[in-house]
Amino acid sequence: MKTQAMIFEGAPERLDVFITRSESGLSREFVKRMINDGRALVNGTVRKPSFLLEPGDSVTIDLPAMGKKETAALDSIIIYEDKDLLAVSKPAGVSVHPNDSNWERRPEACLICEPTLVSMLLRARPELGNNKVPRMGLVHRLDRDTSGLMLVAKTLQAQTALQTQFRERLVEKTYVGVVGGVPSKKTGSIDAPIGRASGFKKIKVWEYGRAALTDFKVTEKTGKHAMLEVYPRTGRTNQIRIHLEFIGHPIVGDRLYAGERASRLMLHSREITFMHPSKNKNMTLKVELPEDFLREWTKIKKADK
Repeated sequence: MKTQAMIFEGAPERLDVFITRSESGLSREFVKRMINDGRALVNGTVRKPSFLLEPGDSVTIDLPAMGKKETAALDSIIIYEDKDLLAVSKPAGVSVHPNDSNWERRPEACLICEPTLVSMLLRARPELGNNKVPRMGLVHRLDRDTSGLMLVAKTLQAQTALQTQFRERLVEKTYVGVVGGVPSKKTGSIDAPIGRASGFKKIKVWEYGRAALTDFKVTEKTGKHAMLEVYPRTGRTNQIRIHLEFIGHPIVGDRLYAGERASRLMLHSREITFMHPSKNKNMTLKVELPEDFLREWTKIKKADK
């Protein structure tokens, strides 16, 4: 940890306001959480965010230090790495980054939150946190409960090239999902706009949303469920989950989009094909289905017999 001490001067001021004003890049809500977690002390004592500071009060703050490399967590999920990028197999249940945006301005802030892909990257590759590569090299994202392949850029040039490919729909992605029910045809295409209608919190198919296209193919089926290969041709938030619910076949384990209960969300990013940023040739990376996914699929098939 990195301890910072400050002596307060001036008219009485709330503790959270003073720290927010003194520590650029940290939001007031994040500072409140730090104080409530005991990471900010006044004269060596834990105080509430609303505590009024008086001249001469000593305020100490403990922020994580980006020092010694801790590589074990990241090494366990890396499937490819070179000078331009790395690819990981993100486990289901691990968020890509914290919900708040403090980590984008102060990367060490992500080390205070629950473990995320970003915190693994910062601990193992602290050089990515020096703001030379925005957003720790992220070029796309996966939902917290979706497992599978993600690309991370290690240089600004690689990040720009990969982001351009994603934006221009030049990256080919293949997902595997298990859905409730069996589609009537072996292959299908879902062309339906996605957006957030006024007054609704949940993103859904909406006539005034942004264009979204998803293709799929049934690869295995039981009487009540099907395993699909899914090919999102656009990259809207929650696109696959929304589109499959829209056609009456929600992803198993998807609590948000009407999926039946399961031990995990049955959606996995299996394969990505892209143009390598410096080698100028197509590259395909693949991650097979993880054990927890296969266990749940086996359980589903047994129950459907």
